[in-house]
Amino acid sequence: MAGQVQQEMEKLLMEAFSPTRLEVINDSASHAGHSGDDGSGESHFTVVIEAPAFADMNRVERQRAVNKALGDIPGERVHALAIQASAPTP
Repeated sequence: MAGQVQQEMEKLLMEAFSPTRLEVINDSASHAGHSGDDGSGESHFTVVIEAPAFADMNRVERQRAVNKALGDIPGERVHALAIQASAPTP
């Protein structure tokens, strides 16, 4: 079952981008006891997102757009966030 932070991330990304593919993967278990592990079980995530909104953006712009949509989550409430953002292929 997805935790509160994961659910919030999914909701924010759905609202911001209406993606054709979205996976918010909780990687926290593989970082237990490492730097940034706050014991919450929601400290490390990977986001895989595909959305038409990314069509005219480069990789850096896509990552910035995802971070902006997530507000205070990256860096404040989540220690590490890997982003794989792409546009659908025609």
